[in-house]
Amino acid sequence: MKPVAPRSRDKLHLSVAGDFEARILSGALSIGEPLPSEADIARDYAVSTRSVREAMQILETKGLVKRRHGGRTTVVRDDVTQFLGTLTVTVRQLFSTDAEYLVQLMAVRRMIETEVVDLLTSGGGAMNADVGAALEAMRTARDTADFSGFVDADAAFHLALVHSAGNQILTVFYDNLYGLITEVIRITSRVPTKSLEAAWAEHADIYARIESRDGEGAKALMRNQIDNSAAYLRVAIEKAKAAKDKSDD
Repeated sequence: MKPVAPRSRDKLHLSVAGDFEARILSGALSIGEPLPSEADIARDYAVSTRSVREAMQILETKGLVKRRHGGRTTVVRDDVTQFLGTLTVTVRQLFSTDAEYLVQLMAVRRMIETEVVDLLTSGGGAMNADVGAALEAMRTARDTADFSGFVDADAAFHLALVHSAGNQILTVFYDNLYGLITEVIRITSRVPTKSLEAAWAEHADIYARIESRDGEGAKALMRNQIDNSAAYLRVAIEKAKAAKDKSDD
């Protein structure tokens, strides 16, 4: 192993962390492979064991290694779900301090779901049975005026579309944000006066356009739906803020 040459004495741990991260991401270090001992790494990189420990802490925070007390540090790059779960907690913490992050989440949704529609209409995938099942569940909830059931089916519809794209990384990422997205859908669905019938019709239209490979039409509908939800979300946030300000007076 040929270690990289550190550029400054106060950033030795960053050099070590950066080198190991590059080797893990390139596959040079395999999943489950134990890393050398702290003493061996310190010797190879001509740094202190303290710098090595700081480097390993950085890698563990990024979800690339797992440190075990009394044991060797191992590569766990495949533990993507745990890492993204930590990301979701971080996002929730941001929401608790500034509701504007919820609006930013809607922007992320629009980016992801319009690209998914593009994939599905350009031959990059096909809608799975869960999409149709979710649409049918929305219809049933519409007919029985089941608002909560409609919201759950609405979220399931969008989740099933993402899963249909067949991109595993995108699926894991979206799955970890799914709970947050469902909560946003629940909030925004209570703001407008749009009926469940109209909401169901929007989803049915998106479904039909994807089936007919009308990419531009399907993407336009998806963007419009999510943009409207973002606008409804802003209304809900402003109402909540006004209510809080009033109670504080």
